[in-house]
Amino acid sequence: MKAKTLFDKIWDGHVVRSIEDGPDVLYIDRHFIHEVTSPQAFNGLKERGIPVFRPDKTLATADHNIPTQNQHMQIRDELSRNQVERLTENCKKHGIELFGLNHSKNGIVHVIGPELGYTLPGMTIVCGDSHTSTHGAFGTIAFGIGTSEVEMVLATQCILQPKPKKMKITLNGKLQKGVTSKDIIMYIIAEISASGATGYFVEYCGRAITSLSMEARMTICNMSIEMGARGGLIAPDEITFDYLRKLPAVRDVENLNRAIAEWKYLKSDEDAVFDKELVFDAAAIKPMITYGTNPGMGMAIDSTIPLSEVKDEKASASFIKSLDYMGFKPGMKLLGHPINYVFIGSCTNGRIEDFRAFAEIIKGRKKADNVTALIVPGSKKVEEQMVAEGLIDIYKKAGFEVRQPGCSSCLAMNEDKIPVGKYAVSTSNRNFEGRQGPGARTMLASPLTAAAAAITGKISDPRDFLSNSKA
Repeated sequence: MKAKTLFDKIWDGHVVRSIEDGPDVLYIDRHFIHEVTSPQAFNGLKERGIPVFRPDKTLATADHNIPTQNQHMQIRDELSRNQVERLTENCKKHGIELFGLNHSKNGIVHVIGPELGYTLPGMTIVCGDSHTSTHGAFGTIAFGIGTSEVEMVLATQCILQPKPKKMKITLNGKLQKGVTSKDIIMYIIAEISASGATGYFVEYCGRAITSLSMEARMTICNMSIEMGARGGLIAPDEITFDYLRKLPAVRDVENLNRAIAEWKYLKSDEDAVFDKELVFDAAAIKPMITYGTNPGMGMAIDSTIPLSEVKDEKASASFIKSLDYMGFKPGMKLLGHPINYVFIGSCTNGRIEDFRAFAEIIKGRKKADNVTALIVPGSKKVEEQMVAEGLIDIYKKAGFEVRQPGCSSCLAMNEDKIPVGKYAVSTSNRNFEGRQGPGARTMLASPLTAAAAAITGKISDPRDFLSNSKA
């Protein structure tokens, strides 16, 4: 039998039909929807008189543009309010489970899926959001889709999709102190560029990957899309299975154990062939920060913005334009540069481990006077954990305010915007022009780096604030 990659095994097992010289018809195990990309899809079904084919395979939440304050009150923004109301109406009409605003299970779609046990190894998962790649951390084929494709999945539980090429990225060695999974993926993107994995589905391998927790793996897969990949995935292992065993939602342990026995075969065969393979040394990675307006413009925090060596005139002009937007210049160091805002949250770094890491540096210290911090849990469950573990008390003593769950300032579709010209250290996934608000200047970083900036009011190396015992 021909050796297969993990991706091939899952994909091939979900093909309903292959169209000659065309896409595959792929069966989808789980469809996540939210308020932004679903209204038009439901309207399409209504116009065609088509019901949702498998409402039991669809799960809805409100996350992108809900407010993070006073969630018990009516949403003030009319567009946001209408979108949330349409989602509620459509879910009720079609019998779809909805964790809407103020529901005890509400949160960002890519946070609640895994924490509630809806994301399982071997699945195919889609959502009208590019960071659906997050779920690949469980050994799933998960990718974002457009509005017309949302309608297609609602109507048929299938999607027409060309099979991507396969890339293997291996990360060997041991991480340095203060280096997190966010730094890993930012390093890889900086090395291969924001388009370096375009057309590929990436499998992450190597000891530096398999030693990561599930939440750290989700951060890696979450940002796969930022290097152009269709998605990322990591083979399920004992860390995956332990994570699933501990979920309160998993009631049928006997059934889970039977499933785990099957999931153990979800891995690439040793002699499987990838279309492209890359290898990196984990020990070479330092805490990272971005200096430009795409996630590929990143560097080690103690480095300098590269001198423009781009020979292509158009590319060089784009590089300089990006630095002009940020108010930076080639050759400049960012350590010590004043900042105005810190945002910790999003589907990239809005999980309990991220807030624990943030608190590790914040504890016993005070927020800098020149910093406004937006601390936004990724879900109601994360919020509850933050309270139970005393993290919110740590933040309050340090002068921070913790808001209610939502996507918040990651994409500023609600009121959580960074003002024009202000610098924000953000744990989210994109630093595009205006991403966090018109004119906002975003620097992507890990929760540890965000914490160091929050207490100093300037770009700072998180390693200076960690105890020697921390690896």
